[in-house]
Amino acid sequence: MFIVGENIHIISPRVKKAIQERDAATIQELAKAQVASGADVLDLNIGPQKKSGPEVMTWMVNTVQEVVDVRLSFDTTNLAAIETGLKLAKRQAIINSTSAEPERLEKVPLLAAEYDAKLIALMMGKSGIPLSAEERVSIALDQLVPRAMEVGIPMENLYLDPLVLTVAGCQEYCPHAIEAVRYVKQGLDPAPITICGLSNVSNNVPTENRSLLNRVYLVMLMAAGLDAAIADPLDDKLRDVIRIVEQRDDSTGAGALLLALYDATAAMEELEPSQVDMSDPEQVDIWKTVQVLLNKTIFSEAYLRM
Repeated sequence: MFIVGENIHIISPRVKKAIQERDAATIQELAKAQVASGADVLDLNIGPQKKSGPEVMTWMVNTVQEVVDVRLSFDTTNLAAIETGLKLAKRQAIINSTSAEPERLEKVPLLAAEYDAKLIALMMGKSGIPLSAEERVSIALDQLVPRAMEVGIPMENLYLDPLVLTVAGCQEYCPHAIEAVRYVKQGLDPAPITICGLSNVSNNVPTENRSLLNRVYLVMLMAAGLDAAIADPLDDKLRDVIRIVEQRDDSTGAGALLLALYDATAAMEELEPSQVDMSDPEQVDIWKTVQVLLNKTIFSEAYLRM
């Protein structure tokens, strides 16, 4: 599992202000902190930047590469800005992202092929995000993968994204992203690399509940075959969950439960109440979160207190 650090994102007021004021120190602080916490890639989300995209991307890439030496992911709808970033990147970069929307699918993969960049491909078309896992996988297998092959992108450079939706309002679709990862992993040989925007699952959720939702969902996604996540590397608990899964560390009750969840999801089964120590508040919170993510308990801001 590798992590694409998500924290240099224009949706953050701090980042937006830093971009507007060309405040290099703030961007560099965020870059160094994420790398120090284990980020393998840094996502640079500058927004659409319709008029000044190349200039902003030039400043951003140079600013970040002055202080860290990791791969960069370019996250903007401005193709000229993406190409600028690709030209400046010292390491193989990632384009975030294309979809099966005709114009994007025509142009973005060509850039990835020209610059030998990795490409995140969202399992969505011109009609928006499909609701079922089957529809998402159909877009991947019928449109995204064939287009990548057509322009000469090797499978190891294609990252398929099943599109994580928030549990706050789109709860019923949370299981579909898990199954979409599983299906594409099983349906292609060699299996494609899979990635997701993990924090999307907890969008519009109270801050105190976000990390728990992200962590539990990540375990389930990893069990289905997820290879990478665009996530917050500064979340110590999230990093520890990855360690628990990768090292099979069952030395704590919560860790043992997370491994039981991983194994059940990998086997296309569900965690059983008998596997939960209901006297352990941490395990109870994990159990309640699993039920929400499987759409078995209706999400509310107070779901952990119910």
